[in-house]
Amino acid sequence: MGIVLRRSPRQLAAEPFYGELIGGMEETFEPRGLHVLMQVVDGMPRELESYRHWARTGVVRGVVLVDLVTRDPRPALLAELGLPGIILGEPDDPSLLPALRTDGYGPIRDAVSRLAELGHRRIARVAGPATLKHTLERTRGFIDATTELSMEALLEEGDYSAETGAAATARLLRAADPPTAIVYDNDSMAIAGLSVAREFGVEVPHRLSILAWDDSQHCRLARPAVSAMSYDVHQRGQLAARTLLDVLDGAAPRDVWSEPPVLVERGSTAPYEKSDAGVHLLEQVAE
Repeated sequence: MGIVLRRSPRQLAAEPFYGELIGGMEETFEPRGLHVLMQVVDGMPRELESYRHWARTGVVRGVVLVDLVTRDPRPALLAELGLPGIILGEPDDPSLLPALRTDGYGPIRDAVSRLAELGHRRIARVAGPATLKHTLERTRGFIDATTELSMEALLEEGDYSAETGAAATARLLRAADPPTAIVYDNDSMAIAGLSVAREFGVEVPHRLSILAWDDSQHCRLARPAVSAMSYDVHQRGQLAARTLLDVLDGAAPRDVWSEPPVLVERGSTAPYEKSDAGVHLLEQVAE
């Protein structure tokens, strides 16, 4: 079973999400004598060529598509090639392939609402690549929630790597009016942001709250432990594998919903200390 990731090898090594996902898929495929073939490529053209090669050679029996983009060409290509597949994410409607969907809009609104309850009024989001559909969905939820709650919203874009998470955090903390809370699109960027805050002398969580979208062991082992929007990635991999097996077994195509992320609060989020906090934060960053 094939899965192609548009990532650099360095990014992939630092991101535990796909290890957990593929582990769940392998666990489900193995009793059927099937295994996951993962290929890492540097862009969409090479990914499309991978599917053409797999279809020509019969190397894989089915494909899981990840990291959907707007007007994604891959579902149509798989249909043209006669290569069975499913989509992990939110496809265009109508879709040529069944999808394993999850809600990104509602959970990001929940995260913003919780930070508002903690007293935060100026909140930033360090997003993944803006070309990805799940990034756009989360950003829409973030903007809608901050607008409805009369919060100031700041946006930065990263690529899920620790380097871009650190750079975005530094830009935010150097701003004339820095945020008091930052939501990151994955754990690697959040933990990098935590390190930058420490370097700048900004105390987490009392001067800056930090929240990651993906949960992982890295979040739990950080100091302070990082609050996260958490869901069982291993179980999602199992569900993706079962959905693809249904397709191969001739079941009628249908979309399946996975459990949405829920907020797990740890030591990196806390009530915002309003008294002179903004002044102190600016002084700490300047130092």
